[in-house]
Amino acid sequence: MVELENIYNDTGQKLNWDCLFVLPFWLKNWWQVFGAGKKLAILAVRSDTSSIICLAPFMIEENTAKFIGSESVCDYQDIIIADKFPDDLFLLLLEHLKKMGVSRIELGALHPDSKALTGFSQAAKKSGYHSSYDEAEKFYKLDLPKTWEEYLNVLDGKQRHEIRRKIRRLNETGQIDYQIVNNKEAVKDAFDEFLSLFQTSRKDKAEFLTDRMNSFFTSLAKTMAEHDMLQLGFLRVDGRVAAATLCFEYGNTVFLYNNGYNPEFRNLSAGLLGKIFSIKHNIEKKIACYNFLKGDEAYKKRLGGQPLPLYRLTIELKYTGFK
Repeated sequence: MVELENIYNDTGQKLNWDCLFVLPFWLKNWWQVFGAGKKLAILAVRSDTSSIICLAPFMIEENTAKFIGSESVCDYQDIIIADKFPDDLFLLLLEHLKKMGVSRIELGALHPDSKALTGFSQAAKKSGYHSSYDEAEKFYKLDLPKTWEEYLNVLDGKQRHEIRRKIRRLNETGQIDYQIVNNKEAVKDAFDEFLSLFQTSRKDKAEFLTDRMNSFFTSLAKTMAEHDMLQLGFLRVDGRVAAATLCFEYGNTVFLYNNGYNPEFRNLSAGLLGKIFSIKHNIEKKIACYNFLKGDEAYKKRLGGQPLPLYRLTIELKYTGFK
């Protein structure tokens, strides 16, 4: 993992680190908490000039290669690759994995623009290996307009009216404050407050937040703050926290990773308003895209998110004949 971080920090490398969930510090946090019993297999491919043109962050479990991470906390993943790479790159990766004793590759979830999805699918077909992919889930993203009023006009009339009504009602309740915490010194106490809201807002979230998951989230928040990628948003009414959002900012996109709210403010739609204030904050910050990430929750459509598919790809490294 240390070498991966060194490559990421090397400005001379021409790799595209497009995917938030394969950044070295993200993978390191995941591995430290969940990596027991798994074998690292981070493959690097170099060009004739010895520059790295591809990194494939695999782990191996019982002869099956997967990306480092898990779908429960890594919404989608990919390889890290340069703009220019040889046509046989993915063939080389498949054959190398096979020589390592890998008999099956399971990759998911994959973004529709994923280089791994197209590259490995085509390479498997050329090699006569059986491969299949299907839609795993959907994720929702919103291209942010330049102003808050433009955003409201993107929504249908009913949703626009509802948002204005909910904000007006909230302001009538008391003194409203929305604060972003992203300072690494302030993260610890603020994140404890976020986790408390996360647990109390829904029973399934409380069950999801095991000790290991708590450790992962806490370590991840601290790490993302250190890399200036954290947006921990708190909506307060008369000084009391009503809702919170955990977002990460990367590549002019904000990712809504998780959220929680205080059940005492349920009648004010505090959970939804926490997300609305987060969107408003990022419009004012001139962020280009708001990614709601995966999951088919109704609020994502209501707030303007557009659905896109995520895929899972499976390859059997056994010759079945050319098609």
